[in-house]
Amino acid sequence: MTPAELRDLLADCLAVWGVKGRVEATMQDVVITTAAEQCTLIPAPGTMRPARWLLQTPERANSGRDPRIASSIAAAISGVRHAVG
Repeated sequence: MTPAELRDLLADCLAVWGVKGRVEATMQDVVITTAAEQCTLIPAPGTMRPARWLLQTPERANSGRDPRIASSIAAAISGVRHAVG
């Protein structure tokens, strides 16, 4: 999945969830920003397989915790949903 495809998928998810926000893609990650939260979804490096995605929030980063690991796109979307409320 390309960053642009992931951006579009997550933008659609925000719309379905009724959450106002924006989704921005770079070459390395996708940043989801809402009024309540910001989170970053990063493809996991191949050395972390079966992990596929890493989800980082400012709260996790500020407390020194590693990103949340997701082994599928469904798990990653669930993590984003939880993060943005």
